[in-house]
Amino acid sequence: MIQQTVPTMYFFGVTTSKSSSARMFPRWAEILGLKGAQLVGVDLPINGPADQYRAAVEQIKDDPLSLGALVTTHKINVLHAARDLFDELTPDAELCNEVSCIYKREGRLIGHAVDPMTSARSMRQFIPSDHWARTNADVLCFGAGGSAVAITTHFLTRAAPGERPRRFVLVNRSQGKLDFIRQLVDGLPPSGIVFEYIQNADPLVNDRLLAQLPHGSLVINATGMGKDTPGSPITDAGRFPKDGLAWELNYRGELDFMHQALRQREARRLHVEDGWYYFLVGWADIISTIFDVPVTPALFDRLAESAAAVR
Repeated sequence: MIQQTVPTMYFFGVTTSKSSSARMFPRWAEILGLKGAQLVGVDLPINGPADQYRAAVEQIKDDPLSLGALVTTHKINVLHAARDLFDELTPDAELCNEVSCIYKREGRLIGHAVDPMTSARSMRQFIPSDHWARTNADVLCFGAGGSAVAITTHFLTRAAPGERPRRFVLVNRSQGKLDFIRQLVDGLPPSGIVFEYIQNADPLVNDRLLAQLPHGSLVINATGMGKDTPGSPITDAGRFPKDGLAWELNYRGELDFMHQALRQREARRLHVEDGWYYFLVGWADIISTIFDVPVTPALFDRLAESAAAVR
């Protein structure tokens, strides 16, 4: 254990030094009045040894000035490796079986999943409220990890009946994550959404799934490809749905998927969204939770403006 000398928030990721958060946090700390607070990045391997995830959580649990962490790629693995270290899990953490926010209250270590809220807020920012009722369109989500679980959870538990897609197709390389989402969907009240689960790693197959979408559909890259790993889940020949929406959950890296969508933006009348707003909303909510400081809409606007200067 490292005995910290100032209030410390950790960032569990893969290549944390490349994130805008390292430049953003000091500015946000000043705006929020978090004098002396520091952000420490912790790079962990994708699907690495459980003891590495566990040691990262033990640092927070055992050190008084280690106040919490934001968790990105490792949300599911961290909880699997260290579930017994948490004194409490929030309902969203239990439902999604992941932690994206670790914080303390009165000496108790709490695990929380913020992504159902942040994904909902992000989608409201670029998808009109009448879009699903007007288009009767689908969602095609490449990747079935934590972000896909959160988006699924939003549509199942938060979205009004008129604000849900007709069909939700999840594609993932491994079967286990698809099975988890299927279990999640089956355990909740019927939503009216038709779910499909496809195990696949072939981008040519993904191109065919893309071509089958009705106009207005939302296509999501939730794989981490283009940031944590190279490439895109589709080929350059893949055709996005007309009048559709392409959501690249990453905001940094090669962003191959986003550039593929941008090349078709005019011809297919696409709205292309990157992960920047999603990133800002998640960080603001987790910093607010860890340091127990409220972030009003006006204050969030100040934080967003400050972050744009160091993007």
